[in-house]
Amino acid sequence: MRLGLYVGSFNPIHNGHVKIVDSIIKNKYVDKVFIIPTKNYWHKNSLVSIEHRVNMLKFFETDNIIIHSEYSDLEYTYQIIEKLKEKYKNDSFYLIIGADNIINFDKWMKYEELLKLNLIIINRDGIDIKYYLNKLKKLDKFIIMDIKNIDISSTKIRKNINNKRVLKNYLNHNVIDYIYRNKLYDCDFISNA
Repeated sequence: MRLGLYVGSFNPIHNGHVKIVDSIIKNKYVDKVFIIPTKNYWHKNSLVSIEHRVNMLKFFETDNIIIHSEYSDLEYTYQIIEKLKEKYKNDSFYLIIGADNIINFDKWMKYEELLKLNLIIINRDGIDIKYYLNKLKKLDKFIIMDIKNIDISSTKIRKNINNKRVLKNYLNHNVIDYIYRNKLYDCDFISNA
């Protein structure tokens, strides 16, 4: 089986993330996508608890989209891959990353091991993905995907957390309700926006 691995903070999961996963499955690049939320190995500010982020991810779980929070404690992506390879010995792995990640991929811990995987790289304007792949000597086993209208960032969403009208453009209604119900990201609960 071909397994897509989408590792990130998902703080919160937004429509861009969902569109990426849906497009990868629809285009039959993989059979299933494992979404793996991380605790905080990037030392990001404003992360809500892993439990809240997993709960928001669960709204999108299907037969083909699996949330794997049991790997959230691992510090590096290569460690997650090692654990998955132990469990899914006969499957092939496709690491899903944004084009912005390919720029500094050589700074990732044990990146040489990660380069042995198939890569699905989500194109972003202005990044010459093939230049960076050549620099990394990654000449095969990669897919570059162009997905329209995914220029959404979790940082932008958190900055607009008190404007429900803006949030409706970026987040699923279940995620919006969850954020407000659980008082995440310092949202204002009196607002009727």
